[in-house]
Amino acid sequence: QVQLVESGGGLVQAGGSLRLSCAASGSIFSIGTMGWYRQTPGKQRELVAATTRLGRINYADSVKGRFTISRDSAKNTVYLQMNSLKPEDTGVYYCYAEIYVELVRQAYWGQGTQVTVSS
Repeated sequence: QVQLVESGGGLVQAGGSLRLSCAASGSIFSIGTMGWYRQTPGKQRELVAATTRLGRINYADSVKGRFTISRDSAKNTVYLQMNSLKPEDTGVYYCYAEIYVELVRQAYWGQGTQVTVSS
């Protein structure tokens, strides 16, 4: 059984910072891409940032220069440092990982963590 456990969401004023963490645990052979998505009411879930196993990183245009994704492969953990937060960053943030379980690649999602940015 594989699970992703997120932490670090909360309420912050505009201009503030938050750091999200997501740790994968269970019967993991290896992990490919890890990333963060967010969902706001009335909108589809959108990619915020992702990092491949080899370190290739992709950011949504709306967060470039403000958010930083990083990864600790030894801990099977991905982080999202969010600086200069804006009210439009408010939403539920979901961790995502492509995990190889017995050589079969499967997609896993965390339970989601709420980020609220007040103006």
